[in-house]
Amino acid sequence: MRDGFIRAAALTPKVRVADAKYNGAQIREMITKAAEEGIKVLVFPELCITGYTCGDLFSQKLLLDEAKKQLLHIAKHTTGLSLIAFVGLPIVFRGKLYNVAAAVSGGEVLGVVPKKNIPNYNEFYEKRYFTEGMEEPEDLELAEGVTVPIGTNLLFTCAQVPDLKIAAEICEDLWVPAPPSIRHALAGATVIANLSASDEITGKAGYRRDLVCGQSGRLYCGYIYASAGLGESTQDVVYAAHNMIAENGSILAESKRFTNEAAVTDLDLERVMQDRIQKTTFSFTDEYYEEIPFDLEVQETELVRTFDESPFVPKNMADRNERCDEILNIQAYGLVKRLEHTNAKTAVIGISGGLDSTLALLVTVRAFDILGLPREGIQAITMPGFGTTDRTYDNAVSLIRDLGASFREISIRDAVTGHFKDIGHDIDNHDVTYENSQARERTQILMDVANQCGGMVIGTGDLSELALGWATYNGDHMSMYGVNGSIPKTLVRHLIRYYADTCEDETLSAVLYDVLDTPVSPELLPPKEGQISQVTEDIVGPYELHDFFLYQVLRFGFSPKKILRLAKIAFDGEYDDETILKWLKTFYRRFFSQQFKRSCLPDGPKVGSVAVSPRGDLRMPSDASSRLWLEELERL
Repeated sequence: MRDGFIRAAALTPKVRVADAKYNGAQIREMITKAAEEGIKVLVFPELCITGYTCGDLFSQKLLLDEAKKQLLHIAKHTTGLSLIAFVGLPIVFRGKLYNVAAAVSGGEVLGVVPKKNIPNYNEFYEKRYFTEGMEEPEDLELAEGVTVPIGTNLLFTCAQVPDLKIAAEICEDLWVPAPPSIRHALAGATVIANLSASDEITGKAGYRRDLVCGQSGRLYCGYIYASAGLGESTQDVVYAAHNMIAENGSILAESKRFTNEAAVTDLDLERVMQDRIQKTTFSFTDEYYEEIPFDLEVQETELVRTFDESPFVPKNMADRNERCDEILNIQAYGLVKRLEHTNAKTAVIGISGGLDSTLALLVTVRAFDILGLPREGIQAITMPGFGTTDRTYDNAVSLIRDLGASFREISIRDAVTGHFKDIGHDIDNHDVTYENSQARERTQILMDVANQCGGMVIGTGDLSELALGWATYNGDHMSMYGVNGSIPKTLVRHLIRYYADTCEDETLSAVLYDVLDTPVSPELLPPKEGQISQVTEDIVGPYELHDFFLYQVLRFGFSPKKILRLAKIAFDGEYDDETILKWLKTFYRRFFSQQFKRSCLPDGPKVGSVAVSPRGDLRMPSDASSRLWLEELERL
């Protein structure tokens, strides 16, 4: 329960239709097991105490009385258990029958939420039995001396975890144009429990999944969907126990259908609240809701949820290919507009043979092809310096020629040597002046060539470098349009690999694969025995770690302590805890100290949810203190 995590489950008992005693026993047994597994929020299917498919048996007093009796037994069973459970049953109130979700915790029934939207089409015939639920809570007497609120406007709020506020809706409520969960979320609910009995027909599972996923995304909430399954009557339809748990637009856990399998995961309430805070259009309603408190024992649990070590890169190959093509188009069309606006027929780009300049060249080629401009208008310039190796030089030359751009070589050695004489710098002193002089000389060349040919300098620096400040101010930091500015290094690799996999040019593919295999380096220090001597990741740390940190910091605003915890899970077996902590400290130090470089970035297209443009996504003071963040890490 640390860091905003709460374990939740969508559970489906194998019911016997109309045997409330048997079903009640099954539910109690599942509650016991869930408690042992540290599950705090349990959601069972619609009408699970009786079975959804009772038909006209819902008019039998004996069944209704037994269902209520079993509800009280189930509630009593939760005494001493640290959890809240939602179970479904039919309830009579003021001479009408309601299909309800009952919340039980701490040995009591906390409240009863009636179904608002009663389906009466196709295979559904619920209006024959049930009445539409009321919104304003009223008093329902369950037994002598036991009165609970009944109404849709109920919020079940955990005293120990203030961000855990649960509301319920039932099956069809989700499928209508304006689900009750919209009002629930605007009233403060962070988790929606949906007790459902959705039968299976061809193609319905995908649509159902999209509904659950989409609703959790629109409402920035956890959504627990538990559906009826095996055991229900198959007289006319079949139920498959399609259980799902979603959070902020992503399915976190999903059962295998036709198995009555549970869906279990850890919801992240901090992430839910952070998205609501960031999205200023998420406004709260003043509609009346009755808040009902319940208690949970705060326990330390080991997370069952996994975390992607590469949050910027899709795992699925088909998704990866689609995403990569989309990103390349966003980059290219951003450049297309800028070229059209400036009436530039020439683009100037420095090619080093490394990842970033390779991607920038591929994007520029795509933009020129879109505009119908000859690729010869791309002035691709290699600028060998003191650290250039044969491998990167050869790759740069091959890449330019294979893509049909105009090749030009301008060595910076003499110019930088003369500059060292001008400023009185010892050429054998390989300090930051030695390195940055080369980067700024290259940028000067590109800018001046662009003036010569009426062209535009295309920036190559990526998001990861900008986050860490691994760029020379007014050197490679500057351009006339930066196409890679919102592409993290881990994604740069996948974009180039995608291009190599799909370009259908064996020669070009071979060059791209070798670029991918080359260590990342600015090549500003002399080679050792012909090999790259300056490996970026040895200096600032692994980019896969920094990209993970960057995503958690900017996308969710998580604390350093929480990010460290997630990184240990994501990179288990790849990096030890000490290494992760070391580079996380480096990330925070560099991220804060280097903001001044990001405050004056050139224009460039945003491609994802995380970006650092000072005009769009990151309005951060250049002189903000990192003290709070680093002090928290020092305490770990």
